[in-house]
Amino acid sequence: MLEYNLPRYLPSAEELPDSDETPVDNELQELIPGLLKAILLILWAERIDWLFAIDMGIYYHPDKPPIVPDGFLSLGVERFYDEELRPSYVLWDENVVPIFVLEVVSQNYRKEYTTKLDEYEALGVLYYVIYSSRRRRKPHLEVHKLVNGKYELQEGNPVWLPEIGLGIGCERGNYCGVTREWMYWYDEQGQRYLTPAEQIKQEAQRAQQEAQRAQQEAQRAQQEAQRAEVAEQRVQQLTEQLRALGIDPNNLA
Repeated sequence: MLEYNLPRYLPSAEELPDSDETPVDNELQELIPGLLKAILLILWAERIDWLFAIDMGIYYHPDKPPIVPDGFLSLGVERFYDEELRPSYVLWDENVVPIFVLEVVSQNYRKEYTTKLDEYEALGVLYYVIYSSRRRRKPHLEVHKLVNGKYELQEGNPVWLPEIGLGIGCERGNYCGVTREWMYWYDEQGQRYLTPAEQIKQEAQRAQQEAQRAQQEAQRAQQEAQRAEVAEQRVQQLTEQLRALGIDPNNLA
C-alpha cells in the first residue's frame, strides 16, 4: 500500500459519505461491471478474500473526495466484514489498494484517458481498464498495467492478468436479454467464462442429456428383458416338444 501523509485520527467507513451523489450516465455503467461481478460470484464462490465493488467510493484521504470507479477488484480483503456490508472502501482501514479498476466511458466523457489514468497510477492500482464501445478507430478495450510506477498499455483481447489469475476481454454476447459487445473474464487459454444464465442453460442441457441417456439405458434394459423373456419361452416350447417325442431334455448329453 502507498504511504500517505494522513491525519493522526481517521474516520471510519461508516462516518464517511457512501456516495458522491453523481448518477451514472447510462445503464451500461452498471450492467458491464455487474456482469463481471456475477461471473466472479460463480468462479470464486468458495473464496472469501476478494471484493468486487460497483460505483463504490475509494477513500485515500479523509479531507478529499473519494475516487468512484465504475467497478474495482481488491484481493486479500474480507469478502464481508459484517451484515451491513461496506458503505465505501477506505484505504487506511483496508490496507489494500485495489488491483483492478474499471471505467466504462459514457457519452459524457469523464477524463477516463487523462485525469483518471493519472489518479489510478498515483494510487498504485496495478490494472486500469477502460472500455468504450463508441470508439471506431481504436480498440474498445484498453488494459493499462503499472510497470515501474507508470502505466503501460497491454496488447490483445483478451489480456491475461497473471496477478489475478484471470483474463479480461470483450466480445459479442447476450446479457439481460441484450445482444451486444460485453466484457467477460477469460481463462489462460483465452476461453471465456460463462455468464450465470449460460451456466444455468449449460447445466440444464447436461441434465437433459443425462436424462436422455438414462431413458435410453432403461429402454435397452427393457429390450434385454423382453429378449430374455422370449428366449425363455422358446426354451420352454422346445422342452415341451422334446418331451412329446419321449426325449428327456435333461439327458440330452
